[in-house]
Order: sequence, then structure tokens, then C-alpha cells
Amino acid sequence: MSIDLGASALGEVVTLRDRLVDAATALTTTDGWSSVTMARLAEAVGVSRQTVYNEIGTKPALAEAMILRELARFLESVDRAFMAHPRDLYAALGAAVTGVLEFAEGNELLKAIVSATHGADTELLPLLTSHSETLLETATVVVGEHLAAYEMGIEPERLHGIIETIIRVVLSHVMQSSVPPAEVADTLVWMARRVLDHEPPAAG
Repeated sequence: MSIDLGASALGEVVTLRDRLVDAATALTTTDGWSSVTMARLAEAVGVSRQTVYNEIGTKPALAEAMILRELARFLESVDRAFMAHPRDLYAALGAAVTGVLEFAEGNELLKAIVSATHGADTELLPLLTSHSETLLETATVVVGEHLAAYEMGIEPERLHGIIETIIRVVLSHVMQSSVPPAEVADTLVWMARRVLDHEPPAAG
């Protein structure tokens, strides 16, 4: 089986590790995680099985690389949203929430992980769960850095709690949601307005 893993759409250099993770993702989404073996991965990329082991290590390490790359892509979506709305906090927040949830809807690997919980392919979900705190912490930092560019008279500790709460709600919808992304975004923006617009200025 051969998988086309051409150059990145952004013109970035694609490393052997990138190609292996791409191939593993493709195999997982089409045939399931249980079907992914180092031998099959080597055949898909056109290298030896030993090369796969040297580059990736164990199968759990491969799964972790796949999960962490998807988490990074979620955060890239947040970055793009805030950069697109540098002067409008609520537009940026709405775009970030919508972008993340729409990305989740179209993410085949995430679908494979979630659907695997109903069968025998349960190895990936614990990895996703084990990295949820890392994602939460990282996302809180990323969003906090973006919010620093907006004028808000709110205590840092209170703001941190608000950001974390919003992110936790978004993550719950990423894993399982029957509500359209735009509707979730509208609700969270409404809540943020109610809190931030009425929060008394922080003591100077």
C-alpha cells in the first residue's frame, strides 16, 4: 500500500517523521489503529521497518506523536482567529471557538479515536485523555497571550479562570457535541460579554 504524502501545502520541509505520522494517521482513519503496524507503516512510506523504529520508537510513541500534532493544529486555529480580529475581542473569541469546533467536525483522526471507544480499538483514547491537561494548560497560555493585546480591566487570576472555563466547555464539545459550532460560539461570546463588560476594573 502506498500513500501520497507530498510536500506541505505551506511549503514547509516535510521530514521523515512527518511522513511516518501522516501515514499512521491515514492508516488509522481508514483501517483503524489496530491495523497499524511498524511493518505496514514502513511499506507505506517506503523505508525499512528498522528505520521506522529508529525514527519513531514504539507504537505508543507513534500514537502520542499523532495526538500531539492534532492538538497543535487546534491551537493554530486559535492563533489564526485572534490574528484575524486584532481589535475586536468578541469577534476573535467567536472565530476561535467556531474554528476549533469546525476543525474537530472534519478531523478524521479525532472521529476514529472517539468511534473506537465503542469497539476494541481503545488504545488511542487514553492517550488523548492523558494529554488533555497539557492541552488545557497550553491553550490557556495561548489564549491569555492573545487577550493581553486587548484592553480589559480584570484581575489576572479572574481572567485565567474565565479562559480555562471557556476552554473546558470547548473541549467537551470537541469530544461530543450535537450543537452547531456557530451556536456554541454565540453562547460563549454572550457569556464572555456578560462577565467581562460588567467586571469592575482591577485595582491599580
